[in-house]
Order: sequence, then structure tokens, then C-alpha cells
Amino acid sequence: MLVLVAPGQGAQTPGFLTPWLDLPGVEDRLRAWSDAIDLDLIHYGTKADEEEIRDTAVAQPLLVASALISARQLFATADAVAAQVGAAAGHSVGELAAAALAGTVSDEAAMKLVRRRGQAMAEAAAVTETGMAALLGGDEAVVIPHLEQLGLTPANVNGAGQIVAAGTAEQIAALVENKPEGTRRVVPLKVAGAFHTHHMAPAVSALESATTQLSVADPLTRYVSNKDGQLVSSGQELVQRLVGQVANPVRWDLCMETFKELGVTALIEAAPGGTLTGLAKRALPGVQTLALKTPDDLDAARTLIAGHADNAAPAE
Repeated sequence: MLVLVAPGQGAQTPGFLTPWLDLPGVEDRLRAWSDAIDLDLIHYGTKADEEEIRDTAVAQPLLVASALISARQLFATADAVAAQVGAAAGHSVGELAAAALAGTVSDEAAMKLVRRRGQAMAEAAAVTETGMAALLGGDEAVVIPHLEQLGLTPANVNGAGQIVAAGTAEQIAALVENKPEGTRRVVPLKVAGAFHTHHMAPAVSALESATTQLSVADPLTRYVSNKDGQLVSSGQELVQRLVGQVANPVRWDLCMETFKELGVTALIEAAPGGTLTGLAKRALPGVQTLALKTPDDLDAARTLIAGHADNAAPAE
């Protein structure tokens, strides 16, 4: 059974869209999306430096565009996804790409929504200097109380020994100086806010307004939600979860538990892949993984799909 996933913020690197522009139709599609959302995706994805693409309002549309561009090379339509993919999910902003791939919203609608999401979260982040840091290793029962003592939120519980803390710049600095017992490293992330915490509450109402006129359909393949790792079969509920998720923790650990329960045998991560496949290698032993980093990975992905798409099923 094949799972298709899309990465979240922090996965972007300067120039990461460049090789995808060589594929037929990609440049035209990116230009159309750029016009629709008033953001030059080609410039930011090929020429902008690390600081420019760290901007939340830029990074989020770039990541969703990249995930859609790369996944559409393998699955041209939501029907194609439904025929070959057993479950779809995205990490944080990647949920919007997954929603489009599953057929709940159109690709263009996902781009417009992620543009507003990025702007709203950037505005919320500007109120207070905040950030996030990944803790590698350590026992969850030790790490989470330690974070709470420092006033931090476990914003991403990613499984495989990784928890991401979020809070003010001072709180993150205190964590770096005083890491929990058993934690190997604390790594500040390339994000500009304390996402998935109460600091993002102002962005929720902005997203609610942005979804009032959204055309929504039920997902055509199983959709696994960041909120609790549960399957969501209603398009309206899926969108409601997308809205609320900006101010609530991501439970990627529970998503991977659901993949396991569904009988996952292979996992493909859309571009810029690497983060989620890394987690899957540790948490889902025996599952074949493939990260779409450049178009050179597409042939291997097609081979993987051919060997693991037999058990794809419609949404339940």
C-alpha cells in the first residue's frame, strides 16, 4: 500500500525549484499560479537566497507549489491519485498540497489558500519574536514536561525521537542552553514564527474568512489528518481541520501510526523531499521510502508505484 506525503516549512532551500522548470509545462503552470497569488514563485524558487525564502509568506506557497508540481508528474489528476495511492497526508502546510492531491480542492485553490495562510501566519509571527527548534532524541515523557516548564509548546510531535518546540525567541534560547535530559541536540529551525501554537491564533480567523467561498469536495483517497492521525472522509471537515491546525500541534507521530495500521509498504514524499522520508525510515521499518528531490527521482518513483499501488483504496 502506497502513501503519498508532502513536507512542511523548513524543507525549502535556495534554488530548489530550478531543476523542475526543465519539465514540459512546469514553467507555465508556475507562472499562472504566480499571477493568481501575486507572488513570483519562479524567482523565489530559483534565485532568492535563504533569508528571502525563510519568510513565511514566501516559503509556504513555494512548498505547496513544489509538492504539487512534483507529485503531478506521477499523478496527473486526483482520480489518478485515488487509483494508485492508499493514503495521502501532509506535514503542516503540506496538508494543503495533500488536500489538492486527494481532490478536496483544486490546485489553484490550494495555492490561493496557502498564500493567505502564509500572509496571516507571517502577520501573527510579527507580533512577538518567536521561533521553533527541533529536539533530537530523548524520551517524550521527559521532553514535553521540560518544554512546558520553559513555557514552550511541543508544536510538532513527529515520532522517531523528534519533537519540535515553539515559543518566544527567549524561550528557544533557554532551551538551547538547557536541553532535556537524554536529548542529543537542539536544532533551531529556518522558520519565522512559533507555528502551531497560541501565537498563531490571529491567523485562524483570517483563514476562516478565506475558506467561506471555497469549492470543496470529499477526498477521493484516504486523507490522514495532522490533528490526530485520523482518517477524514468529509471535505468540509478536512478544510475545517486545515484552518484550525495553524494554532494547534502537528501530530505526525499519529499520522505514521495510521499509515502502519493501514498496511503501508511504500511512501513517496513530494518535493522538496527528505524530511518525512527520514522520519519514516526510523518509525516505519521495512517500508520502502522515496523522496522527490529533483526530476531525476521520478523514474525510481514510477517503479516504486508499480510495485506498491495494488492496495490503493477510495476514501472511507
